[in-house]
Amino acid sequence: MCTPTPHAGHHDSREERPFARGLGELRTGRRTAITAGAAGLLFSTLAGTQAARAAGGADTRRRAYVLVVDGCRPEEIDSGLTPNLHALRGGGLRFPRASSMPVMETIPNHVMMMTGQRPDRTGVPANAILDRELGAIRDMDRASDIKVPTVIERLNRRGLRTGTVLSKEYLYGVFGERATHRWEPMPIIPVAGYAPDVFTMQATLAMLEEFDPHLVFVNLGDIDRFGHSDLTGTTLQLARRTALAATDALVGRFVEELKSSGRWEHSMLVVLADHSMDWSLPTQVVSLQAPLEADPLLAGNVVIADNGGADLVYWTGPSSRRAEAVRRIRAIAEEAEGVLKAWDRRAGWLRLGPEAGDVVVFCRAGWRFSDPDPLTSNPIPGNHGHPATRAIPFFLAGGHPRVPRGKTSSAHARTLDVAPTVASFFGLPSGAALYEGRARV
Repeated sequence: MCTPTPHAGHHDSREERPFARGLGELRTGRRTAITAGAAGLLFSTLAGTQAARAAGGADTRRRAYVLVVDGCRPEEIDSGLTPNLHALRGGGLRFPRASSMPVMETIPNHVMMMTGQRPDRTGVPANAILDRELGAIRDMDRASDIKVPTVIERLNRRGLRTGTVLSKEYLYGVFGERATHRWEPMPIIPVAGYAPDVFTMQATLAMLEEFDPHLVFVNLGDIDRFGHSDLTGTTLQLARRTALAATDALVGRFVEELKSSGRWEHSMLVVLADHSMDWSLPTQVVSLQAPLEADPLLAGNVVIADNGGADLVYWTGPSSRRAEAVRRIRAIAEEAEGVLKAWDRRAGWLRLGPEAGDVVVFCRAGWRFSDPDPLTSNPIPGNHGHPATRAIPFFLAGGHPRVPRGKTSSAHARTLDVAPTVASFFGLPSGAALYEGRARV
């Protein structure tokens, strides 16, 4: 689930949001800002950029663009609604077995793209967590949430320019001021917390013209947002189909700019989604709060961070009873209709880290979690986070000679592979010592 939900919107009201804080710093002059052209787009620039570039002295005509078509399902590229994405996929290197990683949510998978590391290392396992220090559920939207270096920072240290054009407030927050240049997204749609794709692409093209970064990391959020709100998600998917066609046209515009400006022949595009999407009827909602509170051991000692297709359950009672509590939580969760599986968070394959709590519960396809309140906490029909939303489109395109032409790979590509692929493209180290993902060029 990406859209903020009514139970406090996952935000601690005592602390100013990163997006609001950033705008305040721009207004007071504490952060360098550049307004791009007649469009009036606002970009902020990393302090010390000129000095770092001069010290690195590196330059290359190579350009890498990571386009995240947020929430896109792989089969939607074959729907006839996305001819530009379809052509890019067919002309480059595609990975039909590609997948998002648990928890299959926006923030952790964008972080995995830029770090090449799993959440037990990055510190970012989900969109929403219980911050035990605050004693509140919050989104992972702070720059300090990422505990490891990103490929953005590694490129910066080589004197290369980087840019982020991230449509969602919490992505803007978690990546902080790491990039050389970043777009301050606006206009932001209230409640949804994101800027529509037409403005995001406008900002992307302006960033190319004004700064020409070597790496640009772009999140296009319309397909995801329309998928969340489309009440016809299980039938006609009218709003989502409209978003697919509109976003695809913007991608086509981006490719046209690369070609007309002469960048295409020096460029690699990494195009993927962070997760796909699943829809549920109003009757197919799982709420674990009540059955957990009905257990004498668990009553008053559990907190749930709802992530749409996944619940993170935190034991807040005495540590001496944790093992018993985990067994009870798992047993009760797996009795609930619509639950696929409840895992001890320490299960080796999950690799989520302590920020993810004690038990991770996934729902079945066609279901969603709504905690703590079954009626109001998550009313939206489109969700992700669970295994049904694991499959993603993932392909490489572009005119640079290192990009294969018209190839299909049987390799299991993952969101983890983006950072090492970018690093390898620019000649930076990309081995296992730095990245858990694999370079795909």
